[in-house]
Amino acid sequence: MTFYALDELPAVDDFVAPQPEPSRERLVVRITEEAVDIALELPESTVQPAGPLHLDALCQVVEGVSHFVLVTHRARRDLSTSQLELELQAEVDKWLLLALGREPRERQRRAAVKDRLFEGVSFADPAGTERGDRYRKAHRLARRFIERLERRYLREGRHEDVRAALCEFYRLGPGDKVAFAEAA
Repeated sequence: MTFYALDELPAVDDFVAPQPEPSRERLVVRITEEAVDIALELPESTVQPAGPLHLDALCQVVEGVSHFVLVTHRARRDLSTSQLELELQAEVDKWLLLALGREPRERQRRAAVKDRLFEGVSFADPAGTERGDRYRKAHRLARRFIERLERRYLREGRHEDVRAALCEFYRLGPGDKVAFAEAA
């Protein structure tokens, strides 16, 4: 992702593995002594769509690419990540691409995107399960962090400060990233 000014990473297209419907995005990582093998599984309909993707399908692609970029970025530096961090970063990346990607100064668009991403959502995994609780926590923390960015920077039109904060957040380690979002 050029937004985060990361060193050159492998092209995600080379790692995409289309999956038959119905399926969800999934990053498959196999670690050996010699290498880290990665495949980004995406539903076939998102890999070669017949038309524009609806929000859920688009969010699946963004989430999968976000996971891929973070894992490859960290693997190249021999750094770890956690599943909670992957989900938290993906939630932030969805907001970044959908709310700031086209018209960063349009306040109504940002609000509408934030509402779509964070209000009235449903989760595939039930509350009380490890996955369900992880997704809900990542969702809650991402919202807190985004609202902090809006309060501190976006209301005043400080877009370069938003970018700097997002880049700083991206580079935090798993525990630090979660703590930073919790403190928002």
